[in-house]
Amino acid sequence: MMRKVVLITGASSGIGLALCGRLLAEDDDLHLCLACRNLSKAGAVRDALLASHPSAEVSIVQMDVSNLQSVVRGAEEVKRRFQRLDYLYLNAGIMPNPQLNLKAFFCGIFSRNVIHMFSTAEGLLTQNDKITADGFQEVFETNLFGHFILIRELEPLLCHSDNPSQLIWTSSRNAKKSNFSLEDIQHAKGQEPYSSSKYATDLLNVALNRNFNQKGLYSSVTCPGVVMTNLTYGILPPFVWTLLLPVIWLLRFFAHAFTVTPYNGAEALMDVDEDTAEKFYKTLLELEKQVRITIQKSDHHS
Repeated sequence: MMRKVVLITGASSGIGLALCGRLLAEDDDLHLCLACRNLSKAGAVRDALLASHPSAEVSIVQMDVSNLQSVVRGAEEVKRRFQRLDYLYLNAGIMPNPQLNLKAFFCGIFSRNVIHMFSTAEGLLTQNDKITADGFQEVFETNLFGHFILIRELEPLLCHSDNPSQLIWTSSRNAKKSNFSLEDIQHAKGQEPYSSSKYATDLLNVALNRNFNQKGLYSSVTCPGVVMTNLTYGILPPFVWTLLLPVIWLLRFFAHAFTVTPYNGAEALMDVDEDTAEKFYKTLLELEKQVRITIQKSDHHS
């Protein structure tokens, strides 16, 4: 019997790394393929996983989802190695330079909305987004569009109606409808690109199911909750989180969002309109056409 093949983006730290451990704890007869930017870091992760699960197979493919040529090259490598993918975990993501709104934070702590504030971070965080080499907003490209191109590239390995495949997105409770606009899908004019990208993820998830279920591809989103990873340590220094930890553990009794550890966050919310999801999907397809023309021209010149 062939091993099931699982591809995970952003597998070398945080939720992605914890997910690798959980998957192999459930079934060490898997083939895990780690899609990572940093090959040396990914190599250390592979060695550690094989040391604890020697009967598993773990391979690495270099892929940076904030660089579309890297995505296409990585996808080509995956297609050379495998005939099919059983699971594709779309986990890589960034929240660049998150800034905490201290006024909103302290007002929220002493209000009746404290649980909602902590579990969604609504109104608390703003980020300084930047433009990638591809000309896109970095958060949009990394958290969503790079993954969309990856799915499109891997369709031949994913769409088998006789043996369905699954996409699993790492979304967020911070995904807010109010932070997303079809007129500005990259959130270039706003201050909460992370929230916008995660709401866009929820929209795309719905659209993918509408367009691909009949082809044997099923998509779902998970919310890790409030988890201590490099991403959250970018918001507040580790010692502040240490001070807040007793409060967070207390709040766990009232809100399921406080999973705290990456292990819990890897365990398997939406306010999404299907019409908006379909319009967004068509916008991404148009964007993809433009990108492919650019990539072809670049390949031709090189």
